[in-house]
Amino acid sequence: LAAPGASPAHLEPAPPRVISYQSPSEFETLVSSPRQPRLRREVSTMSNEETAPETKGVTAELLTTVDLGPEIEGMAGRQLRMRMFTFEPGAVFGPIHDHMDRPGIVYILQGTITDHRNGVATDYGPGVGWPEDRNTTHWLENRGTVPAVEISVDIIPFAQ
Repeated sequence: LAAPGASPAHLEPAPPRVISYQSPSEFETLVSSPRQPRLRREVSTMSNEETAPETKGVTAELLTTVDLGPEIEGMAGRQLRMRMFTFEPGAVFGPIHDHMDRPGIVYILQGTITDHRNGVATDYGPGVGWPEDRNTTHWLENRGTVPAVEISVDIIPFAQ
């Protein structure tokens, strides 16, 4: 039993874990500049056949998780996860991937991240973000000259 006032084990923050993605094989195994104005802008179109470069220059830090089973009926085996990603200038988070069975939301803290989906590249700056649902298939990059930082929150399946 937990001591009075202690958090239940499933709500305790996970210890920070940093993962650097510098090559495709590392990706498979699986931060301040002045605040910029808010930005969400479509910047170009591209062919639907275009393939994303492999992941490079991206660091992910696990901030915390919550076991959703004890919190919401029917959510056993699901976890709410919050991570912080840092994209160095020229970084790519690829290859093209989907969010089937892993919905999430992203919020940009610093820099600009370009989201490539449905043949359109859209730039997102600090203070804006986007949803990632079962219909999302995309890849990301930092075309800027400063590191870009995002917070990503998603629901994932996990082994209990």
